[in-house]
Amino acid sequence: MNTGKELPVRIAFDVRTTADFVYLPHIYMLHMKDNRLFSKDTVDKELKANGLKDLSNASIAQILSVAAGLEKSTGIPFIRMDQGVPGIPPVQIGTEAEKRALDSGAAGTYPPLSGIPELKEAASKFIKAFMNIEVSPSSCIPGTGSAMISFAAFTAALQRDPEKDTILFIDPGFPVQKSQLDILGAKWKNFDIYNYRGGKLEQKMEEIMNEGNIAAIIYSTPNNPAWFCLDENEVRTIGKLAEKYDAIAIEDIAYFGMDSRTCYGKPFSDPYPPTAARYTGNFIIMLSASKIFSYAGQRIGIACISDRLFRKTYPALAERYKTAGSFGQTIAESIIYAISAGCSMSAQHGVAAILDAACEGKFDFVEYTRDYAKRAERMKKIFTDNGFHIVYDMDGGKPIGDGFFFTAGYGPMSGGELVKELIYYGISSISISTAGSTQEGIRACVSKMTDSMFPLFEERIAAFRKDHPLI
Repeated sequence: MNTGKELPVRIAFDVRTTADFVYLPHIYMLHMKDNRLFSKDTVDKELKANGLKDLSNASIAQILSVAAGLEKSTGIPFIRMDQGVPGIPPVQIGTEAEKRALDSGAAGTYPPLSGIPELKEAASKFIKAFMNIEVSPSSCIPGTGSAMISFAAFTAALQRDPEKDTILFIDPGFPVQKSQLDILGAKWKNFDIYNYRGGKLEQKMEEIMNEGNIAAIIYSTPNNPAWFCLDENEVRTIGKLAEKYDAIAIEDIAYFGMDSRTCYGKPFSDPYPPTAARYTGNFIIMLSASKIFSYAGQRIGIACISDRLFRKTYPALAERYKTAGSFGQTIAESIIYAISAGCSMSAQHGVAAILDAACEGKFDFVEYTRDYAKRAERMKKIFTDNGFHIVYDMDGGKPIGDGFFFTAGYGPMSGGELVKELIYYGISSISISTAGSTQEGIRACVSKMTDSMFPLFEERIAAFRKDHPLI
């Protein structure tokens, strides 16, 4: 009933379970306008408590805090689409290997800065088995997650040549990587690939790179947040321009193999995914264990650096660090050493075991994460059945695949408006503008959705639609 006034309404909730909480049955007394779960005063109070005036440019962490605060103050469970955290158990092959390593005394020894031999060998073999790219074990360096890897890669890329002082983002992308450059006080440029797919990509990149100041190009495929995958021609363009302008192609494969349309899970056999590493010797492939192995809590990623780039020496690096100035040595022995003095010994043993099992065909990591695609398909249908549209809906001339993330918009609403309005209905998300998108909409992460939550999600989206009819 729409009276324009806020009325007290009793709402009963059944048991709801998410990855973080188990909610017991309660009766809640709420103030509700239309079909909203939270009043404007309640939401505004929580925004103020988090130092926010609105949610247009709120970070993932800030959205998370607002949602958690509202849950705590009201007892009402949220549909959590904000933070990209694993929603399936970690791979047991890894945890068992870690236990063995700990029982053998691994916790009492500092790890080698460039990684234990078992992990370096396994990473090299994995890149060959599933990407058909040759990278020597010596050129594979672990760090505490891809976040550290990108920070170290940015630092080395920006310091190797004084004339190259800018990072180029092919957006939308992971917002934290721009925050890393803010910490470094470094320059960056970006463009939204939405209107530059296919042949248009080269012209756009040339326009930016011909100034000669681009140190590195960073992109993800499958993409966070839009979930598009760059095709062979597009990665060829990136590789070709990386060679032409001596820039480093930093390829973030945090969601490797998680696109639902193609199976890349068979070792040493076609199909292999498109990668710029086939077209340039200036590349860093960032391999992360967080999503593809559900190993986020152990904070481990691997920089697979081309052998040519790894061994290349730069006078600027030699002068700064008083070393021989090799790129790979600088990352491992100067930058990572200064940040964390290496990566957890037991985590390295765990991921090495997983990589080996995948290469031997004993563990199908692609099939292991397939449930995310099923969740995305169901969530998209609930959105589109209720008037929403998928923002990044096409990928290389075909419909976008299903996976860990997708993007959604609603009529003329901006991403920031949509984020805030959905908060009133107990649904948290982030605006894709925070990821460098020039489109309007939100990022939806599917990881925390369980079968029992779908009826509640559908109910809340239907309530949103009822209160926001499209003309």
